Amino acid sequence: MAGPWRSPALAAAVARLEDEIRDAWARLRGGLDVAPGSPEESELAWLVVDDPGAYDWRTVDGAVDRLTCPDCGARLTAGPATCETCEFRHRMRFGARERDRPHVPPGNEHALRVATAVTRSRHRYSPRARVGYELVLPDLLAGALPTTPQAQAAKALINTLADDECDRVASLAEVVELARGR
Repeated sequence: MAGPWRSPALAAAVARLEDEIRDAWARLRGGLDVAPGSPEESELAWLVVDDPGAYDWRTVDGAVDRLTCPDCGARLTAGPATCETCEFRHRMRFGARERDRPHVPPGNEHALRVATAVTRSRHRYSPRARVGYELVLPDLLAGALPTTPQAQAAKALINTLADDECDRVASLAEVVELARGR
């Protein structure tokens, strides 16, 4: 996974999500009495990525993490943007289930899942998409969900930034400051 992260809050959110993804995979594997690192674990991971709609998105991401792309040799979905298999499997992950967690607004889980996928596969997204999703990820994980006008306003500000500015900002306040007067 890419790093260092743009802020300590993002680093903490990513670490927590990676733990949740590992735990979701371990629960599925353990519930089926599949040993870690075994050929059966690899078979199970392929079964999960072949039918993502049958599983929670964290479990699907956990399965992806255990597989190697047969075409490019990278971790599945982490290969170059030109790898058709990684790109296909990356898009397939969005077919996984997403159930809102208790005490979060409806739609939070979808936003969290998309932000996590962007953060885990940064090279597949533009600098503007990366900064937008990475800046909001800690708040999404905490249970917040921006309103449509808030998200549109942030996107309008981000769209004024150059790629290198997108890659170095660590907060929405920095985005606002850089976008001022443009």
